[in-house]
Amino acid sequence: MSEKNIIEGIIYDPIKKITISGRLLIEKGRIKEIEHDESVLGPLILPGFVDSHIHIESSMLTPVEFSRVAKRHGTIAVVADPHEIANVAGVVGIDFMIDNSKDADIRFFFGAPSCVPASPFDDCHKVLDSLEIEKLLKRDDIYFLGEMMNFPGVINYDKDIIRKIEIAKQYRKRVDGHAPGLTGEEIKKYVNAGISTDHECFTLNEAIEKISYGMRVLIREGSAAKNFTSLNSLISTKTKDTMVCTDDCHPEDLIVSHINSLVKRSLANGHNIFDVLDVVSVNPIKHYNLDLGLLQIGDSADFIVVDNIVNLKVLNNYIQGVDVLVNSNTVAVCNEKISLDYTFTKGINFSDLKLVSKTNSIMAIQVIEGELVTEMVEYKVKTDNKTVISDTENDFLKIVVVNRYKDNQVSVGFIKGFGLKKGAIAESIAHDSHHIIAVGVDDESIYKAIEYIINIKGGLVYYDGKIINGLSLPIYGLMSNEPAETVAEKYTTINSIVKEDGCLLKAPFMTLSFMALSVIPKLKITPRGIFDVIKFSFIDQFI
Repeated sequence: MSEKNIIEGIIYDPIKKITISGRLLIEKGRIKEIEHDESVLGPLILPGFVDSHIHIESSMLTPVEFSRVAKRHGTIAVVADPHEIANVAGVVGIDFMIDNSKDADIRFFFGAPSCVPASPFDDCHKVLDSLEIEKLLKRDDIYFLGEMMNFPGVINYDKDIIRKIEIAKQYRKRVDGHAPGLTGEEIKKYVNAGISTDHECFTLNEAIEKISYGMRVLIREGSAAKNFTSLNSLISTKTKDTMVCTDDCHPEDLIVSHINSLVKRSLANGHNIFDVLDVVSVNPIKHYNLDLGLLQIGDSADFIVVDNIVNLKVLNNYIQGVDVLVNSNTVAVCNEKISLDYTFTKGINFSDLKLVSKTNSIMAIQVIEGELVTEMVEYKVKTDNKTVISDTENDFLKIVVVNRYKDNQVSVGFIKGFGLKKGAIAESIAHDSHHIIAVGVDDESIYKAIEYIINIKGGLVYYDGKIINGLSLPIYGLMSNEPAETVAEKYTTINSIVKEDGCLLKAPFMTLSFMALSVIPKLKITPRGIFDVIKFSFIDQFI
């Protein structure tokens, strides 16, 4: 590290809300002095961007590889909830993420996953109860309690859930929320328990109500859920109570942009630059008490240099006074050998895919494009020898979940909205327990796709009835050990083939991955059966 450095440009001070033409004098990684000089006309110096809530595992990249790409877009840090890997590998998985991130250029601030599994109605490698959570929250490398997805447990004062929140308060660490659609007295109870944020708002009224009770709302614009259009007015109207996040960012999207795209869109929508900088930099840094600088004398020298306010082309990205864009194409491949023997089913029987008809109608899952929430829709079943089968003409397809942690526990249901006309897709990414999930037009294709995932111990696949198109994810069945560009290209290719063959969804694999998540309304499927999230109980799918 260079002991001293001078960076010249127009400095956007996010605290005083002014611009300063001049120079930053950096010494030992910190801003020692800000020198004014009106003759300086550019470039622009901005505080770096922070993703306020993300699951790095969903990028299918390791932290260090995620960092290599994200830093190009002006990202200096992410607030990361590692509950994906915690479900499949417990604390060992969390430690893997933290250790790997130590070699990254941007800063990673990891939390303790609050709900492993996501709800009492699901399975995982090892339950993280309040005793395990306390061990994590004691650590200096754990910065907050991750999203509290078990909102019924909070509202109904579940002893272990409340204990986790109290432990976070004891160690002066924030508690993240997850309360899709929660309103009225229920959201009041949820907030009053000590939960500080929510990234699940999909209407402006919902966001404003939550803010009125003291919450910070994170505008989410990820690869699956996209809420920026509905919520971006908060940037100007509720600036101090708003942040932005991706939640889940797939590799083909990360290659193109990250938080910088939300900055551009916000400015294009007419929001004031300093309001935008509050939302993407100041608020997350202050809310989570992150050790990051905000262009003040004495701060850590964490900032970006861009060409202008329209293009926002990142010329330099300084972390503690070092430009991390130097050698930005160096790939750090993870060579650690990961054993999945303890977290992967050995197989299923073909007969497990059969669903014998009990009535003429089934309650099926209705997908909503661009949302994680689903609806319920009645399927007047098509049968073959008393067995319910897919109806491609009306777009009712079979959906199957295979328990990752137990052999031969299989659940079968039906879903509308995928539009597949042949074959099946399957993956070992099924939030948050990451069972194997598949959707297809016939049992033979579904079985072939699931068999492929089991044999490679994690990944995703499209089997069109003849040809296998797959992507291996050897790191805990969630992440690749290949460069981001390679993963993005393979993933994009498979997605394109699926859509060319009739799939109606922009992101079929991402959408499918949320169909087993039993904490996002309304209807989902777990290895134990069809789950009504509103009632928070299993239901008989036959009507």
